[in-house]
Amino acid sequence: MGVRTGKQYVEGLRDDRRIYINGEIVRDVTRYPPLQGVIRELATLYDRQHEQGLKEVLTCHAPGAVEPISTSFLIPTTLEDVERRVRGERARAELTNGMMGRLPDYMNAYVADLAAIRGLLGRHDQAFGDNTWKYYQLCRDHDLALTHTLVDPQIDRSKGIEAQEGLRIVKETSAGLVLTGARMLSTLAPISDEILVAPYMPRRQNEAQYAMVFALPVATEGLTFICREPYAAGRSAYDRPLSSRYDEGDAIAIFKNVLVPWERVFGARDVDTYNLISPSLPGFLLLQAAIRGVVKLRFMTGVAGLVAKAVGRSELPRYQEMLGALVANVELAEGLLTSIAHEIWNNVRQLTSGKAQAEGASAASFIAGVGSMYGVPGKTLIGLTTIRIFLPQAHTQAVDTIRMMGSSGLVMTPTEKDFNNPELGEVLSLYLRGANITAEERVRIMKLAWDAIGEQFGSRGLLYEWFFAGDPINNRILYCGTDTNKNCTAMVQAFLDSLETSK
Repeated sequence: MGVRTGKQYVEGLRDDRRIYINGEIVRDVTRYPPLQGVIRELATLYDRQHEQGLKEVLTCHAPGAVEPISTSFLIPTTLEDVERRVRGERARAELTNGMMGRLPDYMNAYVADLAAIRGLLGRHDQAFGDNTWKYYQLCRDHDLALTHTLVDPQIDRSKGIEAQEGLRIVKETSAGLVLTGARMLSTLAPISDEILVAPYMPRRQNEAQYAMVFALPVATEGLTFICREPYAAGRSAYDRPLSSRYDEGDAIAIFKNVLVPWERVFGARDVDTYNLISPSLPGFLLLQAAIRGVVKLRFMTGVAGLVAKAVGRSELPRYQEMLGALVANVELAEGLLTSIAHEIWNNVRQLTSGKAQAEGASAASFIAGVGSMYGVPGKTLIGLTTIRIFLPQAHTQAVDTIRMMGSSGLVMTPTEKDFNNPELGEVLSLYLRGANITAEERVRIMKLAWDAIGEQFGSRGLLYEWFFAGDPINNRILYCGTDTNKNCTAMVQAFLDSLETSK
């Protein structure tokens, strides 16, 4: 089949999935008004894969695939392949202005990551490794859209996992695993084809029943998604330019005695392997996440610039300095992307060193990729540091800058209907005009900025960026145990020691 069209994507959403929104079950997500904008956006993105001039960037040919595939599924064998991934994922992020944290690219990259370490997944039971590869082929060849889940419910974090009602294995049968419990946060769940449940945080040895990796169709018996309230509430593109297009939705996934067939299981009850998965990934997911984050940073910097220009602040040194700092962050971010691409290529080379790609990575070679997550001698943490530390800080700075640029102008924004009212139009045109722009255009810019930082959509977006790679405080603490920290200390100690010996 290869890359899908928008029509094929939409048709695939019409099934027996159990999606609850605002207390009601949504029988057909393709007809549910709050989801129309984001479905249309994704359908358009699938269609762009077939357009002359874009298909050369968004798709590619790959070994074993009969038809062209999305570049987000490409498992690189050369540095040129890595760069091809970068170009494709950047193009898709730019087509959505970096505003969708869970474009299908995200999980496509993760499925490719898992396929690259199938030797690890199958080190105790080859069937798990084989299942991983077959699932990668299924997603790749049918261009599926996936959601996933990250964490156990937040019931009482002062207690262990047993108090959180997390997803767990309750039975094993000849047909597969039987699971009960919940996982969150399942972004894109209402409009995805499949859900993949994989490691996010490590498990302890006594938590084997919580250690499983698998994938299922969203429309699986016993699986229910309860979504947060939609942010797309029927406002026009003028009034809500972002939330009307990019509200991808989040949900809690509820499993009630769900059967996962063995062919859909990639790991079960093996805590050691489960905990090695994330640090062993070559990092395609990190690359995609960083690209999307950088594109969004560019967009937010552009919003800040337009807001400043609309009210004449772009000519004032104080605000030029603030805007210049954002532009500098964009320059740094682009440099980080180049480094991440080379980091990923280095991981791929070491992961597959001396091994035929068809055989997968061995238990000995998978450790080579560990630097993409935690760092080992000779490895860097560029990719993870970019999404853990730099991008959250840069996005927070962008939001603060937009807030300062727009100030009260972000709040005083009449609606599109106000401008269409003949009695109000003339008055608004006089009092809400900007620096060399009309009132209608000035308000359009301010509404965009408000949707990006103040509305539900924007507020959720900042929370998303800040916690994307986990607890920001804990993330910083982790760096204290890295070799980089030890090397920095050793450098100073060596200098002090040299002073003693020179006496």
